Amino acid sequence: MIGFDPRVRRSATSFAGPLVMLALAGCGDKPAAKGAEAPLPAQPVSQIQGPAGSIHIDDGGSGGIPVVFLHSFAGSTAHWSAQLAHLRTSRRAVAVDFRGHGQSAPPANGDYAVESLAQDVAAVVDSLGLTRFILVGHSMGGSAAVAYAAAHPDRVAGLVLVGAPGKVPEAQAKQIMASLDSNYDKVMAAYSEKLLAGAQPAVRTRLVGEMGGVPKEKSLTIIHALFAFDPLPGLKSYTGPKLIVSTDSGNDPNDLQNAMPEVPHKAITGTSHWPQLDKPDEFNGLLDEFLATIH
Repeated sequence: MIGFDPRVRRSATSFAGPLVMLALAGCGDKPAAKGAEAPLPAQPVSQIQGPAGSIHIDDGGSGGIPVVFLHSFAGSTAHWSAQLAHLRTSRRAVAVDFRGHGQSAPPANGDYAVESLAQDVAAVVDSLGLTRFILVGHSMGGSAAVAYAAAHPDRVAGLVLVGAPGKVPEAQAKQIMASLDSNYDKVMAAYSEKLLAGAQPAVRTRLVGEMGGVPKEKSLTIIHALFAFDPLPGLKSYTGPKLIVSTDSGNDPNDLQNAMPEVPHKAITGTSHWPQLDKPDEFNGLLDEFLATIH
């Protein structure tokens, strides 16, 4: 999800901060029997079976090291449409709907732990036969990307984290959860407004609808799971190429670029928490620069 600002005041209403196809079947060298109809190439799959149910993916393109995109809280593969179209002219690109998001099935047990989201990523890349790929994760998706990369560093050729949350101290996380429990609608509205500052009008309208469509209990479960995850050890242990991309909504002490200043960092200003939607060309340019360094 989107990461919460760790600087939480003691007020109950204080709440702010920043919060995955199948390879085409190869045609054999043997010609089809006379009179037989030549087989059609297989089409990329759009659903695979994950640990918590069906997972929707958007797969396309070929060549190069594949890029796998992971969305934020309340998001979907559609958040990466501009990036998928941009990259598929020269390489394979895949976007994933996490469990309970987009067109993926919700987990029957309500499990949205970051490590479980990383298992969704594992199910997708294993099913697609992707042995080495680049992970791009936004917000909640950034946390899942870190968890996957830490567990499978040999498979992740590069890691891009966009507006991904750092580790909020436990006491502050408890204060935020308490404020949500006591006044959910008001606190979520204020938090969402902070993240949406700088959004293009059409982007704002779209995101307000998406975030507003997440039921309270599901939202609280995801937020609690994100607070429970510490990305710093995993980000430190993953020694491959990495890049942190921040926006105006996330520049507090516990945000990743400040907690780990040794990691290369780029800022996209004048956007909401979703720079890939507000400024797709600028975002794609940064992505191209990073991808050019991966061999």
